[in-house]
Parts: sequence; structure tokens; C-alpha cells
Amino acid sequence: MTNIPPPGPLHGVRVLDLSRVLAGPWATQLLADLGAEVIKIERPGVGDDTRHWGPPFTIRADGTPGDAAYFLCANRNKKSVTLDIATPEGAAIARDLAAKSDVVVENFKTGGLKKYGLDHPSLSAINPRLVYCSITGFGHTGPRAGQAGYDYMIQAMGGLMSITGQPDGAEGAEPMKVGVAVADLFTGLYASNAILAALLHARATGQGQHIDMALFDVQAAMLANQATNLFVSGVAPTRMGNAHPNLAPYQPYPCSDGMVVIAVGNDSQFRALARALDAESLGADPRFLTNAMRVQHRAELAEALSSRTQALTIDQLLARLEAAGVPCGPVNTVDRVFEEPQARARGLVVEQGRADLGHPVRTVASPIRMSETPAAYRSAPPALGQDTDAVLGDLLPDLDLADLRARGVV
Repeated sequence: MTNIPPPGPLHGVRVLDLSRVLAGPWATQLLADLGAEVIKIERPGVGDDTRHWGPPFTIRADGTPGDAAYFLCANRNKKSVTLDIATPEGAAIARDLAAKSDVVVENFKTGGLKKYGLDHPSLSAINPRLVYCSITGFGHTGPRAGQAGYDYMIQAMGGLMSITGQPDGAEGAEPMKVGVAVADLFTGLYASNAILAALLHARATGQGQHIDMALFDVQAAMLANQATNLFVSGVAPTRMGNAHPNLAPYQPYPCSDGMVVIAVGNDSQFRALARALDAESLGADPRFLTNAMRVQHRAELAEALSSRTQALTIDQLLARLEAAGVPCGPVNTVDRVFEEPQARARGLVVEQGRADLGHPVRTVASPIRMSETPAAYRSAPPALGQDTDAVLGDLLPDLDLADLRARGVV
């Protein structure tokens, strides 16, 4: 018997996704996992840019390269419709789809969709309940509103790289980006939250609205305690490597076969750490009695702890610290993340089939766990245009799809 996924809390919500690459698709995948119908509009014959961002690539059943792995991470549970919105007919079809949708998500440059009649004023005129989310580098106002923005440059401009990497004077010291596109990903998270709030407002009042999401704004918000450290002290934070500006010990420590992060959040945890390492004297050392004192003497503390941890294996150290209730974890490579017993127990890998591929598609499960309306995995990231006929035939049955396809509109 086939298991049919539950409909999800966003069942009945239709999202017209005009976005590509990562921030927009990340937001719409979150909505799709929770049950929304997401119609992903892609250029005929080309598709989302990330279909080509490889290697690695998937392998089609005939042995030829398929989509890049990058595309798979952000496009699960969506329907791919190929449509050339640069043509008058294509733009008109997109407007008709927007009229039948609850949400539009786009990440064109400011003003880029106006010439197609797909900007917020144009679409809200035909669908007043529409929630319209724009994602750009710098937002729709300000001196940089017309400029493109990409995650890497936003990490730099938004201050993240100035606090990431080894400190000045250390080996390899330079500003460093994060290993994944966090400005894009956080923008997707913020955007999906804003969309849900706007949907509640639209259902209560019948009034949609425009959401203006900017990667630069999000990156500034992501500075979190580092920004308020500046506001309170007047001193700009700097790169500290793996050290924490406000806590100690809170960094990786060497073992005989790798590294373990020890993350002590209070004084009682530090004393438990000292006992676990058979170093009760550290817990009573006047330099280390409080967190503020440990931060002041972090270098001496790191040296004292490292001399003890490096005599142990990773497993030995983890066993001691876990028994003592000290937060800790190994510095895993990406492959080892999904081999962790915790990852297996939580089902963090989703495996789905796709007709054109010679192998299953694996993606990372949604971290949202809801008791009554959980995230569901209805379909793998789609092949380019696989749903064009089904979607347009259902929502716009008067279209002559054969003629439109012959003229390159779909």
C-alpha cells in the first residue's frame, strides 16, 4: 500500500515562484515542505542557474549528466513550468497564474519585472489578496537599490567576514566567508516567516502586501550579539578564529585523533569540565572562577585544557564530557554528519526517485518537526519543465500548449 503524505498546514496555498539560485528557492522549499503548492517558473531549455552549477551532477538513466547537485538542495516538492516571461504571451500567462495564486516570490533586480507587468503594483491590481515577496541584494530603497547583490559580497559588506577567520598575526589570517551561503539561506528563512505572517493578514483582511527582503539587511541582523557588542562597548568586534567573544572555554580542543568542540556556557559546567579532565585545580584557579575571568585569561585557559585533551582520543574525551554533562561534539566532516547515530535516528536524509535519473535523489530533511502537521516529501526536485503541461492544462485550460511550445513561449 502506498503511503500518501499528509496534506500539510499550508495545503491550499499556491505559490508562484519566479526566483532562482538560493535565497528565493530556499524560502519556497520551506513553504512546499509544509504543504504549499509551489509552481516554479523556469526559462525554457535553460532553467534555474543552479541546474548548471556543478560538478557534481546527477546522472540520467541514459548515462548523461543531469542537474547539478546544487539545484537539488533547494527545489524539493515543487512543480517545474517552463515559461519565457520575456515574451508578451509568456508574461500574460505568468500574470494569469499570479491571479490564481496566494503568493509570488521573485528575486529580480529592483524594477526588473515592471516591463513584463509582473511587478507588485501590476499584480496586486489584479489580485488584491496577493502576498508579493521581493528578494534583492539591497532592497527597493537606498542608494544601492538598483545594484545586484550576491551572498559572498554581502558576507563581506555586512561585516560577517570581518569576524570570521583567524585573528591578525596568526597563520592564515584573513577575512573568511562561511562555508555555505548563509546570507542567502537566512534571507530565505526570514522571507518564509514574513510570507506566513502576510498570509495570516491577507486571510483576516483580504489585503495582500509587498515584502521587501534584502540580503544586506538580513546579514546585518545576523550579526546578532556581535552587533550589540559594538553598540554597548563602542568597539568593533574582530576575527577571533574559533574563540567566542563572550564565552570561554568555547572552541575546538585537540585530541590524539582529531578535534572536539567544548562549549561551556556557565560556571558550573566549567567546574564539571575540570573534574572530567581530572583537573579540579583549574576549577578553583582564581583566573578561571567566572566566565568573565575566563574570557580575560582565555589564552592560558586554552593552553591548560589542550595539554589535557590531547592525551585522549575523541571517543575518550566525548565519553568523559558527556558523562559530566559538559556540552561537546566532534568536528565532523560532512560525510560523518549523516553517519551520526543522532542523524539516523532523526531521519535527516530524504531519498526520492525521479523518472529521468538512474539513481535516487537524496536531500537533507526539513528540520521542522510538528506533531500534527509535519513536513512531507511529495516529490523530488523536478526535471526542467516536467510539470508544464499538467499545471497549465489544469489552471489555464484554454491555452494552446502545442502552439506555445512551437513558438518557444513554453
